[in-house]
Amino acid sequence: MPAEASRDKAAKAANAGATRTSAASPLTERQEARRRRILHACAQLACRGGFDAVQMREVAESSQVALGTLYRYFPSKIHLLVATMQDQLEHMHGTLRKKPPAGETAAERVAETLMRAFRALQREPQLADAMVRALTFADRSVSPEVDQVSRQTTMIILDAMELTDPTPDQLSAVRVIEHTWHSTLITWLSGRASIAQVKVDIETVCRLMDLTAPQTPEDR
Repeated sequence: MPAEASRDKAAKAANAGATRTSAASPLTERQEARRRRILHACAQLACRGGFDAVQMREVAESSQVALGTLYRYFPSKIHLLVATMQDQLEHMHGTLRKKPPAGETAAERVAETLMRAFRALQREPQLADAMVRALTFADRSVSPEVDQVSRQTTMIILDAMELTDPTPDQLSAVRVIEHTWHSTLITWLSGRASIAQVKVDIETVCRLMDLTAPQTPEDR
């Protein structure tokens, strides 16, 4: 759809500073099914025991793939967990689209959307902790997976804004909001912030959307 294509282009622009990599060959239906089994197994193990519970041999056994095959899909546990976060965010995005935020301003809609996404992660704290720790530990070799997480988060924010052609200032605001959202996840997971504090921080940073909105002649 044209609107989705525009948001996808905007998401790429928002992440223009990320390391660029060549596109991987499309997966066959069988390969995609195998990949989904691997991601599901990873998420299940993380839900039960967090970061330390995700061991590549256990993931291979749970997803019924050979260990060597698993490493061809994901070279390390960090690659796997970051890809799992992208998959979780993609699922959340689909859920959010079925019930869009109801706020009157872009700031209200983005804040509502990110709090709903936060609460979804809150329901599985060990999984959330494992994925965020993997993002924190990720080095340059995990750039493609990290880029996908960033792009998915950007798409969620752009959908909440209801904008298909954001300005450079708005894209800058999106990046700051994204960084703040990830930071609040870390502080909450480490026990250094309450849910109420997270909500205040997210609502505060989302006001950037209103501050960066293009002015109409009446506003000048």
